[in-house]
Amino acid sequence: MTNSDTIGIVTVTYNSAAVIDDFLSSMLAQTEVDFILYIVDNASTDGTVHRLAKCEDRRVVLIQNSANLGVAEGNNVGIKAALNMGCGRVLLINNDTLFDPGLLATLNQGMERHGCEIAVPKILFFDRPDTIWYGGGYFNSLRGCGNHYGLGKKDCAQYDSPRAVTYSPTCCMLIKRDVFIRVGLMDPIYFIYFDDTDFCLRAFRNGIKLLYLPSAQMLHKVSSLTGGVSEFTLRFITRNHVYYVLKHYPWWRAVSYAIAFYLYLPCKYLLYLRRPGLFAAAHKAFWEGISLHFSNLGRPHRTELTRVP
Repeated sequence: MTNSDTIGIVTVTYNSAAVIDDFLSSMLAQTEVDFILYIVDNASTDGTVHRLAKCEDRRVVLIQNSANLGVAEGNNVGIKAALNMGCGRVLLINNDTLFDPGLLATLNQGMERHGCEIAVPKILFFDRPDTIWYGGGYFNSLRGCGNHYGLGKKDCAQYDSPRAVTYSPTCCMLIKRDVFIRVGLMDPIYFIYFDDTDFCLRAFRNGIKLLYLPSAQMLHKVSSLTGGVSEFTLRFITRNHVYYVLKHYPWWRAVSYAIAFYLYLPCKYLLYLRRPGLFAAAHKAFWEGISLHFSNLGRPHRTELTRVP
């Protein structure tokens, strides 16, 4: 067992060989904090595990899954390992990121200073470090998703004030252990995409304070591992968007949203983009999201922790 001041860091790898070395360099250079890095590998086939096996730092724990469980369940595996070891806080972080040696300490200290339970940094594009990817976030009730403040805007210090926000991706999120007891874990049904939106909404509804702390910053190699817009990405974003809205919205809003979204798909992919292949993928994913919702109607909205010492 570790002491409660130790931070359990969780990152999920899947064919991450192209980015993992830079990530480890950033993470293992962190100062002023004690941490254990849990790397949860989802059955990579590109040499990721071979690269990780070369790391002799005793703070690194490699957990190898026998199959690709997805980002949501991969995070759950790491979260449970960290909590069972007694870590008082857990950092969920993407491994396609770079950051300076003070990132973890800045988030940790900011969490104490501002009395919050979750803290997140400002995130900039790796290939455009003067451009904002995340400058805080909020729930867009009309679109049924989480949005980023400042996305694509030049960083002119306009988002440099710490403040409470309602939404953040789990690209880099420091979370007190009590949050998982109150809110539960990530919903593994999402696999990838919208699992973070779901988690933030449950935290918000439980009165948990999420702090945007711009004094902590990082660079994100956006979509470097998922490949940008593809049928894979489109499938899970569309499917999970539908599932998320049906799961969390009142029935009358969920039905209204589903009808509007269904009509939106041909307008975007057939009339505007003229991409019938993408439309077919999105249309199939829409109905997959509907089916996913109804097949999980009796399931709790949170994933319970089965064991926390």
